[in-house]
Amino acid sequence: MVKIPEYEVITPSLQPLGDNVLLSVQGVSKKFCRSLKRSLFYGLQDIATELTGSRRRSAKLRSKEFWALKDVSLELRRGEALGLIGVNGSGKTTLLRIISGLIKPDTGSIRIRGRVAPLIALGAGFSPVLTGRENIYANMSILGLTTREIDRRFDEVVEFAEIGEAIDAPVQSYSSGMAARLGFSCAIHTDPDILLIDEVLAVGDVKFRSKCERKLGELRKQGTSFVLVSHAFQGILNVCDTAAYLSKGHLIASGDANSILAQYEQDLFSIKSDRSSIPFVLPEKPAAESAGADLISVYFRDSQGKLIESPISGESTYFCVKCRAVRKINTLSLFLAIYQPTRDNCLALHMSSAYDRETFEVLPGEHELRVYMPCLGLLPSSYTMNVYIKDGSLYTMDAHESIRFTVQGNDKLNRGMFYQQREWQVLQSPPF
Repeated sequence: MVKIPEYEVITPSLQPLGDNVLLSVQGVSKKFCRSLKRSLFYGLQDIATELTGSRRRSAKLRSKEFWALKDVSLELRRGEALGLIGVNGSGKTTLLRIISGLIKPDTGSIRIRGRVAPLIALGAGFSPVLTGRENIYANMSILGLTTREIDRRFDEVVEFAEIGEAIDAPVQSYSSGMAARLGFSCAIHTDPDILLIDEVLAVGDVKFRSKCERKLGELRKQGTSFVLVSHAFQGILNVCDTAAYLSKGHLIASGDANSILAQYEQDLFSIKSDRSSIPFVLPEKPAAESAGADLISVYFRDSQGKLIESPISGESTYFCVKCRAVRKINTLSLFLAIYQPTRDNCLALHMSSAYDRETFEVLPGEHELRVYMPCLGLLPSSYTMNVYIKDGSLYTMDAHESIRFTVQGNDKLNRGMFYQQREWQVLQSPPF
């Protein structure tokens, strides 16, 4: 069994773990040095203090040091799946390495009950000159299994990894995906109490990722807990019901996965709820530069026509554009193109009144162009919108791009690609 030692704390004394708690992280901090030369010198200093028994109180930074983690606390209960989210460099992998015992925290405590299987770098623990078969025995032995236990599970490991005859080839001949599959398979067949997973769901093809998620679901039902690091929102939501948001080494928030991901998404794309930004007032164009009609503002209304800060998934919504015509226009049309930054800026929705054979005859003056959606299909997320007003379908009179807005949701709706209005029914004794 892999047993993680209880590190000494600088402040309060350790409390017993609750009956259902497998992992307790209390006030953990870890610092690193940006200078290699100084880092080596500090390492020698720390080793010397360890050997002499004069443990140094290390709650302060030395020259050129920085906090990779600062005062992070969280708990993991049996059967719970916790998603760790944050931008690169926020401290996610550092926290997993501390939990797995690869590095020690400078302050705080890590307490673990049971066997830990770290998947921080899939296949990184394999020897490239050994075969897959030999690496299975070496890797699973490190994770706490006896040779007899590995013998019993060997066929299951190979079958899950889907590497076939390559099992007796050196690992250096494997692709990165094959090594990742074998590493994942070894870890999940050790009957771990806690799985530490760093971007494991980002490797392999779609079929293997789905297979991993199904296996993780089975392990959860058996009482295994997970800490999952991933930049894929859907991967977090598929596996985890809780999440923790790290930024620059600090724990920003933890709780329900949907709400934490929504907060992270807003911070990531600098989308803030600010009523003063509604409507989105666009730069005024000089009269000499007008092509016939100019955009003034963009805003949203609910089904009653009331101005709203953000549209809501599944609700009746008006997308509104206020414009000023400087001459009579017989075929004024509105184009909206909406993109989703969290999905590689893919086109989420495109609407054109001209394509729908709806154009408007307007006189000089201000006008509000609306598109009414009885049930908004955009999921809760952040979006950018490009707005065009045209004469007919080709001639653009004015345009503004990358207008940022958010779509809110009353329920857990941020799975899938869009919101589908629906009703659930059951029919007794169906005719066929």
